[in-house]
Amino acid sequence: MSIIPVVISTWSFGLKANVAAWEVLGAGGSALDAVERGATVIEIDPTLASVGIGGDPNAEGVVELDGAIADGRTGSVGSVVGLRRVATPTAVARRVMERTPHLMLAGEGAQQFARAQGFPEQALLTDAACQRWLEWRVKTHRGPEGHDTIGVIARDANGDLAAACTTSGVSWKLPGRVSDSALVGCGLYADNEAGAAVATGLGEVIARVCGSFLIVERMRRGESPQDACEEAVRRILKMHPSHSDHGVPIRASFLAMDRDGQVGAASVRPGFQYAICRDGTHELLDGKAMIEDREA
Repeated sequence: MSIIPVVISTWSFGLKANVAAWEVLGAGGSALDAVERGATVIEIDPTLASVGIGGDPNAEGVVELDGAIADGRTGSVGSVVGLRRVATPTAVARRVMERTPHLMLAGEGAQQFARAQGFPEQALLTDAACQRWLEWRVKTHRGPEGHDTIGVIARDANGDLAAACTTSGVSWKLPGRVSDSALVGCGLYADNEAGAAVATGLGEVIARVCGSFLIVERMRRGESPQDACEEAVRRILKMHPSHSDHGVPIRASFLAMDRDGQVGAASVRPGFQYAICRDGTHELLDGKAMIEDREA
């Protein structure tokens, strides 16, 4: 029986990621190549405020990027955090995975590695992002603001799984803040024997429950991707009964695929959408919300 390739991505801009990823899968390429391609297309799009070029900067006006990639076939993972002046942290993370004995490189070390690997450096702060930062600086409220992340999961014709997650982090974060996106088991996790998961939203609350690892382990025990995603959201809500964290309304969403290509999606609040491409057919669907959003 032939295996039908599938790719899923977070948010409506995941449609664009999936088109790029499907170019790889449809030609018989690997899931690992597909998620890197899908994530990269979003990273180099300057119109998006949450990833790569055009991403919102930190509190000092500097764009710092986090990204990771996971190979479900081998269990290998690579990630970078606090990467500056390089637009494609997913590709750099893959080089970390494949060309070093390490899982993660941070800050100046990540910068030096990317430079040594031949990645071009460029300005990441666009005029639009700079204007948003300047407007934020004059506000009374000086804390970080909400953010969306691109997470991509693919299964190829061999049944291999891979995941990628990349972000510029919450808007106006403290310099050096690390997102869940680059943390294995939090922002992403992949294992051919069980499935793969990615997360998007407020990274601190996602990391506290090791959300993506939790989902994959529950799929390993036989739960459906949907039930596993809902359980991860319930864990977050139990830990944060006020539905906020340090005064910031909690927004966290999960997307998962099991080894059979079945998909699940759940979110704390309404509004989470995900894109899916199965055998070349593209759709945008709504994830299940676990609470009514009354604070928005």
